[in-house]
Amino acid sequence: MAINRRAFVTGTSALAAFAGTGIQAAFAQKKYSDGVSDTEIKLGHTGPYSGPASAYGTIGKGIEAYWKMVNDRGGINGRKINFITYDDGFSPPKTVEMVRRLVENDKVFATFQTLGTACNTAIHKFMNQKKVPQLFVSTGASKWGNPKQFPWTIGWQPDYVTESGIYAKHILAQHKGEKIGVLWLNDDSGKDYVSGFMKGLGKENEKLVSAAVSYEVTDPTVDSQIIQLKSSGATVFFCHATPKHASQAIRKAAELGWKPAFYLVNVSISVDAVLKPAGLDNCQGIITAAYYKDPTDPQWANTPDFVEWKAWMAKYLPAANAGDAFYTYAYAVSATMHEMLKRCGNELTRENLMKQVAGMKDLEVPLLLPGIKLNTSPTDFYPIQSMQLQRFEGDTWKLFGGVISNEGS
Repeated sequence: MAINRRAFVTGTSALAAFAGTGIQAAFAQKKYSDGVSDTEIKLGHTGPYSGPASAYGTIGKGIEAYWKMVNDRGGINGRKINFITYDDGFSPPKTVEMVRRLVENDKVFATFQTLGTACNTAIHKFMNQKKVPQLFVSTGASKWGNPKQFPWTIGWQPDYVTESGIYAKHILAQHKGEKIGVLWLNDDSGKDYVSGFMKGLGKENEKLVSAAVSYEVTDPTVDSQIIQLKSSGATVFFCHATPKHASQAIRKAAELGWKPAFYLVNVSISVDAVLKPAGLDNCQGIITAAYYKDPTDPQWANTPDFVEWKAWMAKYLPAANAGDAFYTYAYAVSATMHEMLKRCGNELTRENLMKQVAGMKDLEVPLLLPGIKLNTSPTDFYPIQSMQLQRFEGDTWKLFGGVISNEGS
């Protein structure tokens, strides 16, 4: 497959260079679904601006700021984005209530980046029964890549099974024969992570897991779980936790004097939202896998897409923490949605939107790591299937090794 490389030249907006490369669309005849007019495209979103996973609320704020920038530049093919976002508190029943409101009352064209595995599971069947695109959901559960049964739902980030399998293989290579402790959130995302991790270890190595302990997202702390894992004799720790509990796990391990080889899932790697509250001294040597640029990594400072992102942050989110990686995530996923809408031209039907989403070929978007591209097809709803390992050193993440791809698996 040929790689489509885009050069960002000095003096040219990285976003403009990216957005101007869509496939030809038929602009002659206008066709619209609900949520679209000659002047507007309505997109719906739910996220946890409050509740136990409120650290993720910055994603929704970042997405909102992205569409403000797009609208200031004239919108997409002359249409402004009306981004309607509601707080669901990371509560599935609340998500159902808010998404019904978005679809039936607000009549959005599509939902975009609804956050959380359990929350998206609660609306999964509803969205497909209504035939409303449930796009680029903010969760890596493997269930979002099932176009045969759920043709209106697609993920964006690498799936959890792929990610956890990468950690397992690295552990086997670097910590052969050592005992492994696992912390996981008791929901579908945690089950995916554990499944992928055990698959990565292989049947002959599953006995290395000395303890696998779950927690609930409503638990005030994970202190007792960390004590249990340390007591199991584990010298390797695979930690699947949302930001607040991940920070607690790092801090408690340090308090106990437990210093395992620490593997932390990608959804909780924000330096400012997770690691700083845990104490940076306690985070040294933690390993994770990444697919987008961390804003605290100085190697990106002069790359065109990062320079553009910094300018966007300064203009549209001047009071926000520029060290929070959730803002780079929000920008990258929004740029992907921007391109899909642009490719629709004047045929802004839900069917055509899904056709564009299922037709990405080596698509590059701002702020993804070099070498990581998006690919989809009518039978492949896993857009990003590549990651690169990184280790926390000093006050930032340091990438090592090459890009590991699961494309075509």
